Amino acid sequence: MLRYALRRLLELVPTTAGVLLLTFLLFHVVGGSPAEVALGQHANAASLAAFDARYGYDKPLLAGRWAPSRAWSERAPLPADGHLVPAFPLTAGGWRLDLRGAVAPVTATIRLARADGAETNELSAPFRSRAFGRRRTADWTVPEGWIAVQIGVDGGDAPATGRVRLARRTAHPLDSQLFHYLGSLLRGDLGDSTAYGMRVARVLREGAGPSLALTLPLLAGGTLLALLLAMAAAVWRGRAPDRAVLLGTTLLMSVNYVVWVLAGQYLLAYRLRLFPLWGFEHWTYLLLPVLIGLVSGLGRDTRFYRTVLLDELHRPYVRTAIAKGLRPARILWRHVLRNSLIPIVTYVSISVPFLFTGSLLLESFFGIPGLGGASLNAINSADMATVRAIVILGALLYQLVNLATDLCYAWLDPRVRLD
Repeated sequence: MLRYALRRLLELVPTTAGVLLLTFLLFHVVGGSPAEVALGQHANAASLAAFDARYGYDKPLLAGRWAPSRAWSERAPLPADGHLVPAFPLTAGGWRLDLRGAVAPVTATIRLARADGAETNELSAPFRSRAFGRRRTADWTVPEGWIAVQIGVDGGDAPATGRVRLARRTAHPLDSQLFHYLGSLLRGDLGDSTAYGMRVARVLREGAGPSLALTLPLLAGGTLLALLLAMAAAVWRGRAPDRAVLLGTTLLMSVNYVVWVLAGQYLLAYRLRLFPLWGFEHWTYLLLPVLIGLVSGLGRDTRFYRTVLLDELHRPYVRTAIAKGLRPARILWRHVLRNSLIPIVTYVSISVPFLFTGSLLLESFFGIPGLGGASLNAINSADMATVRAIVILGALLYQLVNLATDLCYAWLDPRVRLD
């Protein structure tokens, strides 16, 4: 069993790496620009570029020597006079002008200025053809202490036309967002949250407590209560207790989750004043959301446990135990329940990763500052660092729970072999 556990722990590394890479790519493909979400689409290019530089979004996504710059919009064409004025001065370092058009440009003339504006200078950079002759690039380096304020494109006999892309040279090919993030993870640094203005680790620490305070009672209380009802229904199958349980669970499952939340808030909190309505100032603020969570999931859990117990009650060993004269309560607790634990453990283990992110709807409706609300806020505000951290920790938790479930199988049933 120890060797099996060690092998499964080693398997966490490639699996988590795959989840990390997939999440990293997915959120950059569909998430849009974090700077535009955080600052608004009407923010100027200098503010957007400063935001990208602060959080590392000004680097290539995976790898590369050049990163696009916000100093010039990639969708904007070259001005008719051939003079390109960047949205903000280009600082010291390597730069590249990429022009796609039918007319071949000859030379790019870069006007430089001292930071204090006391001196100006110019340098030239010839264009080189790339990609079947329709893409041409000019590379240059802005010296230390200087800034580039204007770029002129000389088209020779005819004015150059086309779409312009301005890029900045990176320190090395692996100076990218992915490798920067991987290096931070190896140092135990989850990055900065753009939505909360604090370290991501602090966001997780502050959200884990409220989420666990809400979901642990839901998991433990819901499992115990559903098991007791299922056992009563299984023992008195076809009788009044069983019919009452079936009717009650059917009614519970027929009502939408949101209806339970709204009805509980209006009747119990607003009208009757039995519970606090909003916030997380005291443990009493958890009573109503825990009650609603228990009621909304009780029907589904009870029906499942009842089915499992009924399946065991018809086994031959139960008839043998009855023939030996064992008391029904002993048969139920010592034999039937024990042999039903494997499907029950499987069912419960599926809900354990839910503890990490909490109940998103309950946290949102009751103003509980847990990880569920933090996840939703991070997604809406394109807070990539927080979203990635929550996804990675959720993947780790899910894999650890699966490992613990397999070990529980071997402990509960000696016939189960872990190879």
